[in-house]
Amino acid sequence: MAPSAVFMEPDNLLTPKEKNKLRKPVVEKMRRDRINSSIEQLKLLLEKEFQRHQPNSKLEKADILEMTVSYLKQQSQLQMKRSFHKSSQFDFREGYSRCLQEAFHFLTLHKVRTETQTKLLSHFQK
Repeated sequence: MAPSAVFMEPDNLLTPKEKNKLRKPVVEKMRRDRINSSIEQLKLLLEKEFQRHQPNSKLEKADILEMTVSYLKQQSQLQMKRSFHKSSQFDFREGYSRCLQEAFHFLTLHKVRTETQTKLLSHFQK
């Protein structure tokens, strides 16, 4: 007679509390692995920036996170400055265009000589 093994799933024998106790270390390990993976990705993405600040040194996870926050703040400030500069240029061009329209309108209303109008408008367009 061949030995018969009765296979019982261990899950059926455990209470929900015991299942949670067994599952908790696995879930925690998965969480830590995700964190470590993300930190490693940050390190690779910002490797040149890290080399600039701390060449030839082994970076701890906290260093990587701090430097990443610092880098992102710096990039955000640069982006705001660029945005402000572009906005200022746009405002200037818009104002200049509006001024040119007003000048042209003034010249047509006051019957200024055509030759003077032409010279003045060509000067403004430069």
